[in-house]
Amino acid sequence: MSERPHQAIAFRFANEQDVGLILTFIKALAEYESMLDEVVATEDLLREWIFERKKAEVIFAVSHGVEVGFALFFHNFSTFLGRGGIYLEDLFVLPDYRGLGYGKALLAELAKIATERDCGRLEWWCLDWNRPSIDFYRSLDARPMEEWTTYRLSGETLHRLAGLSESKRAQP
Repeated sequence: MSERPHQAIAFRFANEQDVGLILTFIKALAEYESMLDEVVATEDLLREWIFERKKAEVIFAVSHGVEVGFALFFHNFSTFLGRGGIYLEDLFVLPDYRGLGYGKALLAELAKIATERDCGRLEWWCLDWNRPSIDFYRSLDARPMEEWTTYRLSGETLHRLAGLSESKRAQP
């Protein structure tokens, strides 16, 4: 493919009719990351959490009427900056469109959204093994947060900790 994205790229926010397309992109990303077996998202869940509860937003990169990439993001908050930021949960460009600038264009669009919304930062995670993405992010002068470790509670451990909180509330 020889086209350059600046010749025919547009961005659009997803709407509720796009839940199937969003799930397709999520599964394609999970397949790329060898994590497809971990995807439990459904169209109904995406519809509820993205469009009804408004907990995330999605933009598509569109070339000649075809969605070629997507970014799913939401707002977070920095107490040190005293303002919100944008957290990029997922960014994915279809394989046939990689290396043509669509990923950079999506990040530039997110940076534009962040500045228009007066956000203090745009941040994301990247898997340690994903060297092509790491090299790409570094080429944009993105800085890895090497002094930080991500922690997570989910599934049974999340429910177990929540149960401790409930038992504390029940005591007089």
